[in-house]
Amino acid sequence: MKPIRWGILGPGKIARKFAIGLQSVPDARLVAVASKTAGRAAAFAAEFNAPHVYDNYEAMVADPEVDVVYVATPHPLHHEAAMLCMKAKKAVLCEKPFTLNERDSQELIDCARRENVFLMEAMWTRFLPHMVKVREWLAQGVIGEPRMVMADFGFRTDWDPEGRALNLQLGGGALLDVGIYPLSLASMVFGGAPVKVTGQCHLGETGVDEQSAMVLSYQRGALAVLTCAVRTHTPHEARILGTEGSIYMPGFWHLTDVTLTIPGKSSETVTPVKVGNGYNYEAVEVGRCLRAGLKESPVMPLSETISTMRTMDELRRQWGLVYPQEK
Repeated sequence: MKPIRWGILGPGKIARKFAIGLQSVPDARLVAVASKTAGRAAAFAAEFNAPHVYDNYEAMVADPEVDVVYVATPHPLHHEAAMLCMKAKKAVLCEKPFTLNERDSQELIDCARRENVFLMEAMWTRFLPHMVKVREWLAQGVIGEPRMVMADFGFRTDWDPEGRALNLQLGGGALLDVGIYPLSLASMVFGGAPVKVTGQCHLGETGVDEQSAMVLSYQRGALAVLTCAVRTHTPHEARILGTEGSIYMPGFWHLTDVTLTIPGKSSETVTPVKVGNGYNYEAVEVGRCLRAGLKESPVMPLSETISTMRTMDELRRQWGLVYPQEK
């Protein structure tokens, strides 16, 4: 079977993880790397044996040997880079957060549909084996009706006002960087947008949200209680609480075990078979969709991406958090 040929736009830290993951996908191959920083693309391409190197994005998206582009630039540059790719008729896997706000995300979706190309947010957690098992349990009704999701993702970054995590100009802060993970989990569990969004945050010296707590209300009274931080360590746990039982995930956003608890019965812990570093699973899904002629993934649909961006916009509105690019 002819391999899916990948290009990477923006060879940074997250792109390296993706390239490592891609090595575990038998029917995929990294063929091109592009960076605007001299020498960076060449070093990355040499490390991963990519035959084509570009010092500008336009040249790579024009390469006929590239089928799909993984966009891994800093947050504020996702919109421009993904638009460039799709206008060149390239399929796109765009790193999360999709863009800075709902407006820009909708523009990407509109462009994908206009150009008739595949587009997906790179929410790698959605495709990990333990999350597949969670969806299986939910579909089977094992825990009854899901009533509450409790999840957190927080870490303490070093104090670096110019670094990505704390720099407002780079779309820094906890919400877009790590808060999106519990938000996406809640969206997956409840299968729709929240009907009410509330939250509180601490805006630090650099103007970014250093930590926040969010409560989302869904249909039939379901709730998501979520926290995130970039200057506070948190447990990284997730619990899905249903009318008949619960699901627990330690370190839910990466490869992990998952435990099912039904009152009156012994708990069941599942350790999924793990292949690669985890980033390979989203690449497999992209390849599956492209081979099937799909323009978006049914597992990570664009409707969920836009809904989550809308939720984050509302939270930032409540907090008075505006990025310089939005003024």
